Amino acid sequence: MAYNQQPHATQPMSAAGGNRNANNVPMVDGQREWSHGIFDCLADPLTCLVSWFLPCVSYGRINARYQALEVNGVVSKDPMEGIISNESIMYGVAHCFGCGGLVGMGGRQMVRSRYAIRGDQASDCLLACCCAPCSLTQQSREIELEEQSLGHPGAGLSMFMTPAQTAQTPVKQAD
Repeated sequence: MAYNQQPHATQPMSAAGGNRNANNVPMVDGQREWSHGIFDCLADPLTCLVSWFLPCVSYGRINARYQALEVNGVVSKDPMEGIISNESIMYGVAHCFGCGGLVGMGGRQMVRSRYAIRGDQASDCLLACCCAPCSLTQQSREIELEEQSLGHPGAGLSMFMTPAQTAQTPVKQAD
């Protein structure tokens, strides 16, 4: 007796908040890869640029967005939330002393945990220390996918813009 059954797609992760696997990245042993590669950071040039020159601002904003999803299950509506916060100041001070990666490692680990992304503390530390802009942009883009599943129309710039600013404006047709 032969069976002709195709494998089914994995179910997206969903819990309080939005879809935690919006790109339906395959799950293996309860974990998956990042939705975007570490060097795909130029696909979100504004976040990458801010992460390059002001990583503490990106770190604070990512943390605020993460907390809004984790605690309330909603999108952070204030584009300035987290920019000047305990987290951003802590990251900035640590960065001035060459230890920003150690703080960034913790943020990266929180994002990996929320989205069941494969990895370990060693890779988190290495990426946060050696390629902070790419790491911060990757984290932001992962959070953005969940925000989009909740109806936030982000377009890569959502980290620093309100939903109204990122919404597509309808194109008027010529009469």
